[in-house]
Amino acid sequence: MKIIHTADWHLGQTFYGHDRAKEHKVFLDWLRATIKERSTDILLIAGDVFDTPNPSAEAQRMFYHFLKDVTAENQSLQIIITAGNHDSAARIEAPAPLLNSFNIQVSGIVHWNEDGIDFDRMIIPIKDGGCCLAVPYLRHNEYPEAENYSQGVAKVYSELYARAKERGYSPIIAMGHLQASGAEVSVGDSSEHLVIGGMEGIEATFASEGIIYTALGHLHKAQRVAHRDNVRYSGAPLPMSFAERRNRQSVTEVIIEDGSCNIEKVEFETPVKLLSIPSTPQPLDCVLEEIAALETGEIRWDSPLLEVRVLVSSVDTMLRQSIEEALEGKAVRLTRIEAVSNITRNDDERPMTYDDFKNSDPKELMKDIFKRENKMEMPDHLSLLLDEIIKEVRA
Repeated sequence: MKIIHTADWHLGQTFYGHDRAKEHKVFLDWLRATIKERSTDILLIAGDVFDTPNPSAEAQRMFYHFLKDVTAENQSLQIIITAGNHDSAARIEAPAPLLNSFNIQVSGIVHWNEDGIDFDRMIIPIKDGGCCLAVPYLRHNEYPEAENYSQGVAKVYSELYARAKERGYSPIIAMGHLQASGAEVSVGDSSEHLVIGGMEGIEATFASEGIIYTALGHLHKAQRVAHRDNVRYSGAPLPMSFAERRNRQSVTEVIIEDGSCNIEKVEFETPVKLLSIPSTPQPLDCVLEEIAALETGEIRWDSPLLEVRVLVSSVDTMLRQSIEEALEGKAVRLTRIEAVSNITRNDDERPMTYDDFKNSDPKELMKDIFKRENKMEMPDHLSLLLDEIIKEVRA
């Protein structure tokens, strides 16, 4: 049995205003060719098919065209899809009656019956007498009674595994869209912190040792979980933020034979690179030198997307204009300028970004600067004078 595991497509995403539809089409065309070339039996898509619960018509059209084309080219292919936290569970499951006729099963909604959760709807038969425990992203009211979220999710997988085992299914694979404890999150990436926290981290033991492979989605870096080779995130096919620019994109191929599985990452070369210069924020003159070294040429849809990081000591109203002028004729697309102050708060040695400046209380900021420069707290008379100045400016 040959399986390809993928997740976190985020179809419909725009990257700082830049449309990514062509990038996603390159990936889907590559995936279709890979499935045919490797004679894949099952395609697992472990959530976050779309970037938002209300995806554009173009994003939905791209997805369903892919399903139509890939099943037409591979008559025996089975596709199993679970919803992620970015997906609308109801929307992604709505066409299930039609998709079933193409051997495509969708698990988006947690269904209920008179006994509670309808577990049987998440047990999907696959070839060779096996099954897939297809668990969508579980929200806080979609698991059995438990002390916390992690235990509730673990109960779902435990119940599903017990039922599959009792019915004689073998091999048993599982899918999920969740944050497993101990997995690596991209440093500085807010996109992966939407549902992550102490109560959201799921212990890796949720996947029973009897499950031959567990296909996960949600984290965008391809990785195994808790040193278990058969519990894996496939990673996202495109980097979702500059924090992910060094990730190597791939899908995971799993070959199950004689009760064991062989796992291989199949790498995908993304058509658009993300550049972040300099590697650490530097003064403007150093930044302009790095910009001068960039490749010149025509700007195209597949030109690199650029982040510029500048170290500033004061507000410079000409900063953006200086950078944009320097980028004229360069074959890159500017996404954002991160202005980082070399001023730090007394209680936080992290340099302040422009967003920090915008969200700071001006009085507290000035008191921090005064203390840093004078090694003492701001005197009361200066504090009162500062209050008057701020009041007059805001009037």
